[in-house]
Amino acid sequence: MAGFGAGVWSFAFRDGLDRLSERGEADLSLAADRLSGHLLRYRELAVVLARHPVLRAVLTASGDVEAGQKLVVSMADISGADAVSLVDLEGAVIVTSAAKRDAENANSLPLSRALQGALGTGHQVITAPNGATKRIFSFAAPVLDAQGQIAGAVVTKANVLDIEENWPGRAPAVLFSDATGRVLVSDRSELVLTDRSMGERFPEYQERRINTHVVWTLHDAPFLPDRALYLHQSLPVLGLQAEILLDTDAAERSAYLQAAAAAALFLVFGALMFLIVQYSRVLRLRLAAEAETNELLEQRVAERTQELQREVKERRDAEMALKKAQNELVQAGKLSALGQMSAGISHELNQPLMAIRSFAENGTMLIDKEKPDVARENLSRISDLARRMGRIIKNLRAFARQETGPMTDVDLVQAVNAALEMTAETMTRCGVTLDWQPPGVPVMVRGGEVRLTQVVVNLISNASDAMDNAAAKRIEVRINTGEDAVELTVRDTGPGIVDPERVFEPFYTTKAVGAAEGMGLGLSISYGLVQSFGGAIQGHNHPEGGAVFTVGLLPASLEVAA
Repeated sequence: MAGFGAGVWSFAFRDGLDRLSERGEADLSLAADRLSGHLLRYRELAVVLARHPVLRAVLTASGDVEAGQKLVVSMADISGADAVSLVDLEGAVIVTSAAKRDAENANSLPLSRALQGALGTGHQVITAPNGATKRIFSFAAPVLDAQGQIAGAVVTKANVLDIEENWPGRAPAVLFSDATGRVLVSDRSELVLTDRSMGERFPEYQERRINTHVVWTLHDAPFLPDRALYLHQSLPVLGLQAEILLDTDAAERSAYLQAAAAAALFLVFGALMFLIVQYSRVLRLRLAAEAETNELLEQRVAERTQELQREVKERRDAEMALKKAQNELVQAGKLSALGQMSAGISHELNQPLMAIRSFAENGTMLIDKEKPDVARENLSRISDLARRMGRIIKNLRAFARQETGPMTDVDLVQAVNAALEMTAETMTRCGVTLDWQPPGVPVMVRGGEVRLTQVVVNLISNASDAMDNAAAKRIEVRINTGEDAVELTVRDTGPGIVDPERVFEPFYTTKAVGAAEGMGLGLSISYGLVQSFGGAIQGHNHPEGGAVFTVGLLPASLEVAA
């Protein structure tokens, strides 16, 4: 009941604030119009007098100064202006209705704008020697001579106190403040010349938001409501902000009444429900129905469990089939790469074989010539070339076999070296310059040695193919180590990636249709292999040209590294 009543009170209070806000906005607009109407008529007076021929003649030294004096005095009496003055370009007062003729500051905002040909508006607070203050709004309009040049200005001044004396007595608290937060006009004399931003004599208050409304809670302010709805409106012409404080007491009382009525209804409804549930027969029927429902629910749960188990089995079988197909696709990709590299591999093996044959023939001749030292050197070279051929064949056998073992810690430097050795002939045939600076120590990462080598082979082969028509052909390979990841980057100087978003899609290729290569599976296979290691691969264009592929791998465990 308490929670329901609180909810009704909150809804009713917000609704009351909405209606109070509508009335307050109308009152604020009315107050702003009243103040603007009072003040702007003095601006209109300045505009009219600026065109008066008597005052225009006074400024050109051909008019009657006494007639001008009488004119401004009569206009001040008729309009109720605090002062009406005619000033020249230097700010000197020619004629004025004021008792004391003080020169106007030519740099003041109203007069400076008028002397530039615009209408000027400004306000000031004048403090008399006895401590009394006077709030003045000034308006200035330019006076033009016969040639259309600015000869001076008419300045009219209005006393704010004259406006406040005609304010309705029972209106809500309305105040008009300038950009600094100082209150210049208000229907509450206690607020006049207080400064909210500086905290000078303005009542203390706390502000909170309720929906779109701002509510103030004021302290030690007997002339203001304890809680008030705050509204404001900008008056750019006068350089002021109109603000109003509306008492929320009526909205709170209405909300309390509605909450009390709702709580009473809720209490009666609860009592009736309590009596109804006391009937035992109804209770027994309900328990029986619940038991039947529970039995039916358990049966449905069992059937659904069987369906879920069947779905899980089907999904597991599908995943196994997908994994098998992926492994077959990886193996096919490796064999395809081996087929593309077959010419280079033959050349890599043929060179050492020809050298071995040459060294063997030379060795026989050297032995016949009884030069065993030189023959021994030839035999040593034959041994080195045989080891090189064995290393090439070992890398090819390892690359060709289907790796099914679990992930282990692999030396990334060794995998890169093996891939570069298998693609060396391809890069030489394409005229590619390799920029590879291996670290001085092994870089251990999580993965499979054969699968990781295949990823590097795919990246090197794609980079070599991409630079077919490039002027400068260079492949840069780098390894960057970090605490959380190890990055392998392969950059080329080719034309770059046409569509980086699709580069890892299966069968996506930019190579010529019908070519021996270009099935579009190399990068897709590499993407799946790197993901199986728990890593990530990305491709983008380098700002200086060419493509950059980054392979992020997990570093080896601390135990294995140790």
